[in-house]
Order: sequence, then structure tokens, then C-alpha cells
Amino acid sequence: MIKNSQACRSNCPINFVLETFGDKWTLLIVRDLMFKGKQSYGEFLASDEKISTNILAERLKRLEDHEIIEKRTAPDNRSKFLYSFTSKGKDLLPIMLEITAWSAKHDATTNTPPEFLSMFENAREQLMKDILHQLDQD
Repeated sequence: MIKNSQACRSNCPINFVLETFGDKWTLLIVRDLMFKGKQSYGEFLASDEKISTNILAERLKRLEDHEIIEKRTAPDNRSKFLYSFTSKGKDLLPIMLEITAWSAKHDATTNTPPEFLSMFENAREQLMKDILHQLDQD
């Protein structure tokens, strides 16, 4: 388990984030879990970006090691695992919202739903509560 920057190249907070999430795949998994309701290996594998199986397995393990997510056995299938956020993972919500809003502002072809952007601009706290409530239901 990696709980601090002690094992990192430096104690810089930006470096700690990069060593935790240092590639596109990790944040896409966080996105899918946080905003798209995906919870299983197969659901992550079916994402538009087409992550390979070995990379997906390694990134899920990394997120577990960093205590961002946890896995549990699916109640209806003992050979299937479901992933969910820890409280540390849920703390990423404001960052993920900001990244999404920034991308929508600077990407003319974004697929960010207009309702999301409206909520982000006009009712950010309610948006966060709604998303956290949904995450707690999963």
C-alpha cells in the first residue's frame, strides 16, 4: 500500500499525483467508475478507448495499491469482481469535475453533456452531492 510520497522521486505534490495516476489509462478508469457507473473488469474493457487486458489489470491493481479503489466479489457471480471507490477515491471528485469542465471549455468537439456543464457552473455542490450519492449506492 502506498500512502504517501515517501517512495516517490520527491515529496512534491504534483509528482505524487503523477506517480499515482501517471498515464491516461488510470484516469479513464477513474472516469468510468465515477461518471459512467462501470464497476466490473468487462465493463472497463468495453470503454471506447479500447484498453488492453494487461494494462487494465495492472492499472486496477495500481489503484487498489494506492487505496483509491477496492474490489469485492459480485453477489450474483463468485468469479466476478466489482470495483468501487474508497473514501480516498471519492476525494478525487472535485478534481475530476474540474478536469471535465476544463476539457469541455477547450475542446470544441467534447462529448460533455450540456446538462453537466450547466450543473457544474450553477450548482456545483449539488452536482457533487448527486454524484457521491450515486457512488454510495453502487
